[in-house]
Amino acid sequence: MVLPEPGSPLQHALQQARRPGPGQLRLRVAACGVCRTDLHILDGDIAFPGHAVIPGHEIVGYVSECGPGTQGFAAGDRVGVPWLGWTCGTCSYCASGRENLCDNARFTGWQIAGGYAQYALADARYCFRLPSAYTDAEAAPLLCAGLIGHRALTMAGQAERLGIYGFGAAAHIIAQVARYQGRSVFAFTRPGDEEGQEFARATGAVWAGASTDRAPQALDAAIIFAPVGALVPAALRTLRKGGVVVCAGIHMSEVPAFPYEILWGERRIVSVANLTRADGEAFLSLAPSVPVRVSVETFPLREANEALTRLREGRIQGAAVLIP
Repeated sequence: MVLPEPGSPLQHALQQARRPGPGQLRLRVAACGVCRTDLHILDGDIAFPGHAVIPGHEIVGYVSECGPGTQGFAAGDRVGVPWLGWTCGTCSYCASGRENLCDNARFTGWQIAGGYAQYALADARYCFRLPSAYTDAEAAPLLCAGLIGHRALTMAGQAERLGIYGFGAAAHIIAQVARYQGRSVFAFTRPGDEEGQEFARATGAVWAGASTDRAPQALDAAIIFAPVGALVPAALRTLRKGGVVVCAGIHMSEVPAFPYEILWGERRIVSVANLTRADGEAFLSLAPSVPVRVSVETFPLREANEALTRLREGRIQGAAVLIP
């Protein structure tokens, strides 16, 4: 499924499956998660790479061929491919263990052809082995919703009372991890989304309400997964002194002006950018121990546009996954 240009629907296309180059794996795609970042690429919220795009960066696949010099994998292995698809390894960020900020990084489903397809190529160095406890469809959302969510949770520090804004794929995974760590989760959904609030409570939230509501207690931290800038001052107002608002999306609408008094008291606003391979190894090791239960709704690959529409409209509980 190909995006020819921003603003257009995905189009079904037939392409020749390419042979893997040095260090690459060719994968038979078994499942690919549908992420809100895919919507941002479709809508042109993030820069279009100048060529048609095959989206999808939560890829679960089976190795069909290894390129020359590839190490660590063999034909038939199940692997996961995340958003971070390549880094230079030499810039100051890579050299200091912050490859998620690499100036020259390339990303799966954006600059690199992604998993909305029957076959995909991936750099073996940026592929993960996946826990056997998860089916292909269940494992797919772990590769972005889980990984980015886990990085966001880490940036929330030791917060005991944690607010989560936007209770979708990432939130329903990370809420379980937070509860496992002994934290109390407060979920904020779209106003009127009683079904979503019930889903949050079923996932372990001690309280769930609308994003316009105030939590019954002051929070130590808040994670914003929804791409809505107006939630930043709303979240600040829920925090106790010293708290942090973590903005976990790759794109957000404009943040409105807000009075300094709701930031004062050493409250902070931070963003999460991408992931590191160390993040991936840590989370994929942790998930089966919780154990994280992944709620998925599957769609045939040809119905990718329908899956994206339902995600946009908030009509997916948990995560949407495409099956070629």
